[in-house]
Amino acid sequence: MRTVRQIAVMCSLGIFILLIGMPTSRPTLAVASHRSDTAADHGATHAGSSQAAHDSHAAEGHGHGHANLGEVLPLWSCIPFACMLLSIALFPLVAPDLWHHHFGKISAFWAASMGIPFLIAFKGAALYEILHIILADYVPFIILLWSLYTVSGGILLRGTLRGTPAINTGMLIVGTILASWMGTTGAAMLLIRPFLRANSYRKSRTFMVVFFIFLVANVGGSLTPLGDPPLFLGFLHGVTFFWTMKILPHMLLVAVTLLLVYFILDSYYYRKEVGSEPPDDGVKEPLKLEGVHNFLFLAGVVGAVLMSGVVDWGEINVFGVHRPVQDWARDGLLVLIGILALVTTPLKLREDNEFTWFPIIEVAYLFIGIFITMIPCLLILKAGPNGQFAFLINAVKEAPHYFWITGLLSSFLDNAPTYLTFFNTALGSFYAGMPEAEAVPLLMNDNALYLKAISAGAVFFGACSYIGNAPNFMVRSIAEEAGTPMPSFFGYIVKYSLLFLIPTFVLVTVIFF
Repeated sequence: MRTVRQIAVMCSLGIFILLIGMPTSRPTLAVASHRSDTAADHGATHAGSSQAAHDSHAAEGHGHGHANLGEVLPLWSCIPFACMLLSIALFPLVAPDLWHHHFGKISAFWAASMGIPFLIAFKGAALYEILHIILADYVPFIILLWSLYTVSGGILLRGTLRGTPAINTGMLIVGTILASWMGTTGAAMLLIRPFLRANSYRKSRTFMVVFFIFLVANVGGSLTPLGDPPLFLGFLHGVTFFWTMKILPHMLLVAVTLLLVYFILDSYYYRKEVGSEPPDDGVKEPLKLEGVHNFLFLAGVVGAVLMSGVVDWGEINVFGVHRPVQDWARDGLLVLIGILALVTTPLKLREDNEFTWFPIIEVAYLFIGIFITMIPCLLILKAGPNGQFAFLINAVKEAPHYFWITGLLSSFLDNAPTYLTFFNTALGSFYAGMPEAEAVPLLMNDNALYLKAISAGAVFFGACSYIGNAPNFMVRSIAEEAGTPMPSFFGYIVKYSLLFLIPTFVLVTVIFF
């Protein structure tokens, strides 16, 4: 254990020395607006916030005078983010006890490894970026997850439900459909516990949860702006609400392919473990939903998120961070909804639902480290052709390029700023100098193929890693707490994403792009 700690300290010192070499004077840049220049909303992003819309205004030069640090940050400023991901991937394998008891400290350690040199190098500009990602991104992100987790934890499906291949596939289909209308996080939090309980008697459950993440927590959210944050971002920029239904053929190809593969796998393991019929324990209880009033609270969560994107009540400046009033109102409503769900749902029901606070606490601790260490990566991405990711931006020419580059970046970075970057890249390529209000309808119609590629890539590829979309890590944590072993960070990517998702996305490329 001491060796692991010593290695971590040495890595931190090395990163500190490297980062301290960044320019310490305020960069001489054209001032870029910055209502949200940082993470282009990793949290408000996942909250579906209208704050993301203001990020584009930042890029257009209408803001509050914060320097565009992404134009001067080197690629190696992303090292702490890489170390944060490596910690999530390796510590549970090489030092599981240390990780289980100290993952919050490890997350804080890497956040400090980025944050302290960043503050020393860029002073006030860096402080703004950190405050912004906490107040405008991380806090709304956690509030949304907490409210959905709390509300869904008060809905209990009682009765005898045995997870056969047909029933499991049916539950995945229902979740995939719901995800576009109540969000991937809402659908995932609603169905993961019943799905796990139905299969508690099965031995091979890991692949079931992975495919649940693929379909319910990601692919299913591709048909409406309510489904996934990047599509909501497009809606705020003028893409009509039902335009995303044009991705239905792409979504059906991915969903049907994955469902077919899942059914074959489930059938194989089911026959191997159980036989032709599920075991009869002599007790058959009819299915019954309890805590159904919480569905009203779920609708309230969706309504609050939608409200924050369609109204404009001005801004509030908190510690120099400008956020729309409607975003603060949304966050307050979500907290109120969560409290009402707690107060109105019997404690016994939550206990029977095996509800605990550990999964949301784990996500809160780990994602504060992810958000802060991600700041340089997202700033460089937002800098577009003026940043260190210029080689990627400039390489994007054809629809397959948009699909794969948007997707691969969305697998590890926030998919909303990634969507916004390539959305603006497409607008600039085809309609340079034209006002956005005029260019977006043309992109939707004359060059719809490119917008489809950007939209599908941002949503589909979120399934490629645990951090690709908000509910992925939450589902993993709930599954592990319920006794289902889950693959490591890299194990998930190598054993499942590369094996099942990437070939499916190649098929999408060949057929549609």
